[in-house]
Amino acid sequence: QVQLVESGGGLVQAGGSLRLSCAASISGFNLYTMGWHRQAPGNQREWVATITSSGNTNYVDSVKGRFTISRDNAKNTVYLQMNSLKPEDTAVYYCSAHRYDDHWGQGTQVTISS
Repeated sequence: QVQLVESGGGLVQAGGSLRLSCAASISGFNLYTMGWHRQAPGNQREWVATITSSGNTNYVDSVKGRFTISRDNAKNTVYLQMNSLKPEDTAVYYCSAHRYDDHWGQGTQVTISS
C-alpha cells in the first residue's frame, strides 16, 4: 500500500522560503516519478514540478527559478524548496507518485501573506 505524507507547510511572508517534504512508503521508490501539485481555493489542481527516476526535473513556468524539486532515494523522500514566495503561491500542496498508477498525499497548506 502506497502512502505519501507531506509536511513543511505553514504561513510565511512574501519573499520568504519554505521547504516541503513528502515521505513515501513505496517499494521501489527510486523507480517512481515524483511530483508536486497545488490547489488554491476555487481553482483546479495545478501541476507544479516533477522529478523522474533519473533525476530530470520540470517546472510550471510560474515557479521556474524560485522552486526546486529534489529527491533522496535513501530516505524515500521528495522535497520542494520554495524561495521568493508570492501571495499567489498560496495553496494546498500535494505530493504525487507515478509509475504504473498514480498516488497522492493528503496535502499541506502553504499560505503566503503580503
